[in-house]
Amino acid sequence: MAYKAWFECFNNACRKRYELSEVIYNCEDCGSLLQVVHDYEEILKTSAAQWMRKFDERSHRKMWPYGSGVWRFKEWVLPGVEDKNVVSMYEGETNLFWAERLGSEIGLPNLWIKLCGNSHTGSFKDLGMTVLVSMVKQIVANGREIRAVACASTGDTSASLASYCAAAGMKSIVFLPKGKVSNEQLIQPIANGALVISLDTDFDGCMKLVQEISKDKSIYLANSKNSLRIEGQKTVSIEMAQQFDWEVPDVVVIPGGNLGNVSALGKGFKLMEQCGIISKRPRIVCAQAEKANPLYRYYKSGYKNFEPLQAEKTYASAIQIGDPVSIHKAVAILKEFDGIVEQASEEELADACARADRTGAYTCPHTGVALAALFKLRKRGDINQDDKVVVISTAHGLKFSQFKLDYHESNLPDIKSRHANLPLEAPANLDAVLKILDKRL
Repeated sequence: MAYKAWFECFNNACRKRYELSEVIYNCEDCGSLLQVVHDYEEILKTSAAQWMRKFDERSHRKMWPYGSGVWRFKEWVLPGVEDKNVVSMYEGETNLFWAERLGSEIGLPNLWIKLCGNSHTGSFKDLGMTVLVSMVKQIVANGREIRAVACASTGDTSASLASYCAAAGMKSIVFLPKGKVSNEQLIQPIANGALVISLDTDFDGCMKLVQEISKDKSIYLANSKNSLRIEGQKTVSIEMAQQFDWEVPDVVVIPGGNLGNVSALGKGFKLMEQCGIISKRPRIVCAQAEKANPLYRYYKSGYKNFEPLQAEKTYASAIQIGDPVSIHKAVAILKEFDGIVEQASEEELADACARADRTGAYTCPHTGVALAALFKLRKRGDINQDDKVVVISTAHGLKFSQFKLDYHESNLPDIKSRHANLPLEAPANLDAVLKILDKRL
């Protein structure tokens, strides 16, 4: 079957179409963002049962490229790219962690954490980057010159872009806000051979510059403004449903910065609904850091007046964004999914991370924002005891080791570190150790 997809203007009054092989990010007629649209009539010629069987048969297999948690759904993601041009590290297939102990503490026994950070570069960004870099490889194979692929980043996007470009033999350029990413994140694009440019600004400043640079059509823009990445990220929804035997949870909690993940997961759920695989939609919660909360403020105004802001420094550095590119796409999804937007203070997110870690997780600060928001919503009764809830964990906690160490050593300003757990020093003799055990056990 000839499955097809194309870019289409997000503006309902316009809907102009463009080929996916075009180097374009906004509609030429009205300036709106673009979205990837599929030939749904062709997709619907295959029954829901057939699609589920096909995806189940491909899961955890090695037949290229379907063993990937993204490319397993190739017909729904990027059908036009040739298999030989797919750039994949068999990303996805990330586990759902049943956070039973943490859930029991807050009266939510059916709490799960989708560990999207258990990926090649340690974050969910791999899901979208495999799609984008594969499309670039296809464009080059079609005869167009692409000198480099570029992004602005708070850390994880740059790591993913650099890795996938290195695997594809392409040059990558990353713009980072100086001093605002962890060492673990900084070393990743350096090690993968990217051209790393550290700018004395924040993410929004980096984003403005990369958009100017990418006006040169031989430099391809890799930020989530490019809706190709959304196609990979939407597979989180599909994979999650597959892991629950093709059922969806009642609530999904997503940390929100540039807001691409909100629109992506919503798109995945809508596609499954359209195909008859699921019959209900989950409620979507977007969680923001209090110091970078433009969507939360917009939500509290009843979506009447969106105002970008200057994001303040937050430990959730990847979502330290005051002017999110995907704001309108995200709001559209939130309205369709009975969405809630909540925020978390620095102390709330830090304590939520530590509390989750004490029950077996190992969370990044952005997941801490989502967990802190969940704690508030559960306490208020906005989430019920019987709800099945999935928190999207966007990155691996190992990328933020200094943040965690500072928490336990009480070195985070204005944070009480209620769940600190420091090593105990003792002489190397049995009596001293036994005294500690008697006291602590």
